[in-house]
Amino acid sequence: MIDLLRRWIIPSACLICAGEAAPGTVCAGCRAGLPWNRIACPVCALPLRSADAHVCAHCAADPPHFDTTLAAFRYEAPIAQAIAGLKYHAQFRQSRWLGAELAQLAANRPTPLPDLLIPVPLHPSRLRSRGYNQALELARGITRRLAIEIDWKSAVRVRATADQIGKQARERRREVRKAFAVGPKVAGRHVALIDDVMTTGSTVDDLARAARDAGAARIEVWVAARVP
Repeated sequence: MIDLLRRWIIPSACLICAGEAAPGTVCAGCRAGLPWNRIACPVCALPLRSADAHVCAHCAADPPHFDTTLAAFRYEAPIAQAIAGLKYHAQFRQSRWLGAELAQLAANRPTPLPDLLIPVPLHPSRLRSRGYNQALELARGITRRLAIEIDWKSAVRVRATADQIGKQARERRREVRKAFAVGPKVAGRHVALIDDVMTTGSTVDDLARAARDAGAARIEVWVAARVP
């Protein structure tokens, strides 16, 4: 309880252990132990055991509608808890920190940065019940560092979908099929789709399909964490 109070009351407390850290960050000890997603499929960011494997078997057999994925972490403790705090408890300091980590990874790549950040949209009914979109909050954390425009209007969720937790890949694909529409602003643009967690990739793949249909030239997916 004391650690939890420190985390909320003392701005300089580490977001994980509540120890001493720069405001809105994690301490050096916690950061060294984070589950970084360093060896992964370049297309879907699925964690791989060996750096010798270039593309995972699923992406090789059935390429998605997006070109590449950047995932800062594997979806494991303590990242899973940080994302839950953002997603269900409006802990926006987590989105600023996770967004900053994603921004740093993106800035260190040799490839050009995208023109637009597009948060995965919630259906209006889900947005009303939650009060905010965690993907939009994560995008705000990214753009604080990279100054890339956030386009939160072009993509809309046209069909409400059930919670995807616990569902198999086939069920997820069926549930989100044609759930999104994307406007013409993305035509000819390099875009990054932003979300908190990528599990099977069904949601972002359907959004990428809609973005591709709208004329997007290059589509990346940026997520805080990837489920192994």
